[in-house]
Amino acid sequence: MTDPHPHHQCIEMFAKLSEYLDQELDDISCHEIEKHAQNCQACEVCLATLRRTIELCKQMEPTPPIPSSVSHRLKQMIAKIGHPSFNAKSSLHF
Repeated sequence: MTDPHPHHQCIEMFAKLSEYLDQELDDISCHEIEKHAQNCQACEVCLATLRRTIELCKQMEPTPPIPSSVSHRLKQMIAKIGHPSFNAKSSLHF
């Protein structure tokens, strides 16, 4: 099943996986990814794992938003510790 190949092929495939899974690639690119995954166990596992992750995310119940009072307190705490890239009035949501 596993065919020795240069790892740059794996990196190239990995860079296209999101588009592949979202069905945004042309047929030739899809075929190349599928062929590579058939011959590379690591990439086959990576692809299967990403597919399963997407399935699980789709099955999740939406979580309720954090109450504004908690969000406000978190922002104050971050500002208090002086995180350099944080502005207490920012639109950062928790």
